[in-house]
Amino acid sequence: MESQSPFSRSALERAVPRYTSYPTAPNFTAEVGPDIYRRWLNELAEGTRASLYLHLPFCQSLCWFCACRTQGTRQYAPVTRYLGYVEREIETVAAALNGRLDMTQMHWGGGSPSILRIEDIKRLSNLLRRAFPALDGADFDVELDPRDMSSEKLDAFLEAGVTRFSIGVQDFAAPVQAAIGRLQDRRLTEDLVIEARRRGISSINLDLVYGLPAQTTQSLAATIGGVLELEPDRVALFGYAHVPAISRRQAMIDPEVLPGLAERRDMAALARKLMASAGYVPIGIDHFARPGDGLAAAAAGRRLRRNFQGYTADEADTLIGIGASAIGHFPRGYVQNEASTAAYQRAVVEGGLATARGRVLTLEDQIRAAVISEILCSFALDLRAVAARYGDLAAPVLREAEALMDCAPKGALASLEGTHGFRIRPLWHSHARLIAAHFDAYLPSSTARHSLAV
Repeated sequence: MESQSPFSRSALERAVPRYTSYPTAPNFTAEVGPDIYRRWLNELAEGTRASLYLHLPFCQSLCWFCACRTQGTRQYAPVTRYLGYVEREIETVAAALNGRLDMTQMHWGGGSPSILRIEDIKRLSNLLRRAFPALDGADFDVELDPRDMSSEKLDAFLEAGVTRFSIGVQDFAAPVQAAIGRLQDRRLTEDLVIEARRRGISSINLDLVYGLPAQTTQSLAATIGGVLELEPDRVALFGYAHVPAISRRQAMIDPEVLPGLAERRDMAALARKLMASAGYVPIGIDHFARPGDGLAAAAAGRRLRRNFQGYTADEADTLIGIGASAIGHFPRGYVQNEASTAAYQRAVVEGGLATARGRVLTLEDQIRAAVISEILCSFALDLRAVAARYGDLAAPVLREAEALMDCAPKGALASLEGTHGFRIRPLWHSHARLIAAHFDAYLPSSTARHSLAV
């Protein structure tokens, strides 16, 4: 049907996954638990390269637009208690690995890792580095809320070896900040970036969101202008997903003041134009980087990866997730911890691991995951490479790709030079998630809520 074609105008009204994994998290099941997770840890070979993600779900105040697994707290006692269980999980995972893992990248997300006290930043980073030895040159990325930061905390993160700060901006406009429950003086962000640069931080990423309540193309342009003045190395620009059925705090947002689909499209297009004019390289569907940045180099060399933190230049095939709701990725599948902090803490007490669900990958899952990843990382699909890697087992997926190419309107896809496949033309990059969704075998029967494709 035309309405389901990834190339139709109406397709942009569809809500589809962001595909930071495939199968996506709503398709995880309780069939994967602590026993399978422990077995997968034990199966990792000596010298396995892996990334590590630590989830710290606490914020001093909750932003209404956020759909992440977070909780607000004005007291530090819940954070202290949570860290005790995190340390126990780290020790359990490290014991199962027995030194076989080489860490290539570490990311602290949340929530707001910047809520941590200085002594906890130091203790936690030391524990993680002892448990998971890092290779020389490993990246260490921490998400920061400028409202939580101080000079002393900044120094503590730098002493811990952080190489990149990812700083939440969302939007500088006061009406937008009021509409999302996140009042953040622009000077806080500017001062944090200036101080981080002065202290020698090697990379800064700023997070923005378009499609927010009370946001306009003019206010977004002003925010991007202010961001460009700070000269970040990377910018992530996410489309707001209004899913109050999943994130109850979003009920605080009046849907009447949300930008419409046409305005969201204009915002996304304007943002890409402004970033390109400033010399930034577009990375996939929602990131931008300076030409000399590692993310830009990975994109140019077709080494870009996509995982639960977005786009990355890290080529590790294994991801260790620590903390409530954290997701891990192994060659054989995915594991996810209990989502609530209470359930996570009980599970750690009972067995050291808190795995609640996951997914064992079939070969078909792996083929479709590779196809979806290439589309979202390269805006292209090399069918001969897929056939060479998976043989006859890839035939159904290849037929789907050929059918897609046959139905594509003129000017949407270009033949991939020197091989059989396609490249999505720039004017159709906004349809990349829809094209990726064409290969999602689980989506037609899924009842999960997702975000708009644009």
